[in-house]
This record gives sequence, C-alpha cells and structure tokens, in this order.
Amino acid sequence: MSNLFQVGAIDACNGLLPIVKVIRKGVFPLFQIGIPILLIILGTIDLGKAVISSDEKEVKSAQNRLIKRFIYAALVFFVTTFVSVVMNIVATGATDDANTTGWESCWRAAGK
Repeated sequence: MSNLFQVGAIDACNGLLPIVKVIRKGVFPLFQIGIPILLIILGTIDLGKAVISSDEKEVKSAQNRLIKRFIYAALVFFVTTFVSVVMNIVATGATDDANTTGWESCWRAAGK
C-alpha cells in the first residue's frame, strides 16, 4: 500500500517531488525555527550591549526592540502553520477534486 501511495504521489507531483521535499523538509523548518531563533539572539545581543553601556535611554530602547523581535519571532513561527491550514481548507473546499487531491497527496508524500 505504501508503494502504491508513493507511485500516486510521484504522479501527483508531476516530477516535482524532490523540490517539494526540499521545501517541506528544508525551507519550512529553516523559516519556522531558524529565523525566530536568530531574531531572539540578535535582540538579546542588543540588550546586552545596552546594559553594558549603562545608558538608561539605550536600555529602554533595546527592551522595546527585544519585545518587538519576540513578537516578530512568534509571527514568523506561526506563519507556516497558518499557510498549511489555509491550503488544507482551500484543498478541501475546492470543487476541482482531481487537482486538490494531487496537491495534497504530493505534499503528504514530501513529508515522508
């Protein structure tokens, strides 16, 4: 059954399964995890520099930037989940079942 699913998924991807796998297993995790971590690290470095300089105004400014970066990090983290949910809703609500089923099976095959 698994082999049959793979053959159908390759057909559904029209030969793009390797590219879809790179996006699903490489680009999405990098975007979802790497960018928020980078934002938080950069914010922490900015705050550390401001604390070392002992300038109260600079510390307040760095705190505000750190809070904004935490918010941006959370938004970036959830944007991939949001896009996946929206795409699944569109796929199940579309009237052209052949194309949406192909997209969905291709995306699932790329996740394995």
